[in-house]
Amino acid sequence: MFDLTGRLALVTGSARGLGFALATGLAEAGAEVVLHGRHRAAAEAAAHWIAAATGASTHVVCFDVTDADVARAGTAALMDEVGVPDILINNAGMQHRAPFNDFPAERWDQVIATNLSSVFYVSQPITARMATRGSGKVINIASAMSALARRTIAPYTASKGGVGMLTKGMAADLTELGIQVNAISPGYFATEMNEALWSDPEFDSWLKERTPARRWGDVRELVGTAVYLASDASSFVAGQNIHVDGGLTSVV
Repeated sequence: MFDLTGRLALVTGSARGLGFALATGLAEAGAEVVLHGRHRAAAEAAAHWIAAATGASTHVVCFDVTDADVARAGTAALMDEVGVPDILINNAGMQHRAPFNDFPAERWDQVIATNLSSVFYVSQPITARMATRGSGKVINIASAMSALARRTIAPYTASKGGVGMLTKGMAADLTELGIQVNAISPGYFATEMNEALWSDPEFDSWLKERTPARRWGDVRELVGTAVYLASDASSFVAGQNIHVDGGLTSVV
C-alpha cells in the first residue's frame, strides 16, 4: 500500500532542507522525482545525489513559484516534457522575522506569495490535469504555526494558517475528482531556515522544555507521513493537516 513505484512526484523547494528530505524519501519508496529550486545548479546537485543514492529517475525544473504566469508556464513545460505528476508536494517556503509594528510591507508580500500564493499557483494547473486523469495526491507543507503563533513571525503564521485552510478548500473541490489533498505541519526541525533558532542557546533550551519529545525534529522524520499521504494507504484521507511536531501543539 505504501509502494510508490511508477509514480511521478514534484516537490517544490527541494534543493535542500525539508524538501530535499521529502524528495529523497519518495525516491526511496519507488517514485520518479522532479526536483525544483530557484537555482538550477543546486537543484541539479540534489537530483544527482538522490539518483545515485536511490537509483531513482530524477528531473529538475526551475521556475518562480510566486509568479502565477511563470508557475503556470513552468508546470506546463514539465507536464509536456516529463508527464503529469501523480504526487505534488508544495514545500517552497521562506521566513522573515521582525516585530509586527516594524514588519516591512514588501516582506509581508514576499512571505505570503512564497508560502501561500505559490500553493495555489503551482497546484491549479497540475490538479486540472490530475482531474482529467482521475487521480492524484497533493501534500501541502504547512507548519505548527498553522495552529499557534509566536512573536516576530505574524506574516508567517498567517501564511501557514492559510495553507491549512486552503488544503481543506482544495479537498472540498478536488476529492470527488479522485485527488486527495492533505497537509503536513512540521514542528521545529533543525534546518537551515531555522538556524537562527537552533543556534540560540536560550531558544534551544526553551524549545526542548516546551516540546514533549524534548528535542528538535530530524527532517527524515517527515518522510513516513509524506509517503503515507502520497500512497494508496491514504485513499480515503482528505483535507487533513497532520502535525509532526513531537507533541508541541498538543500541550500548553
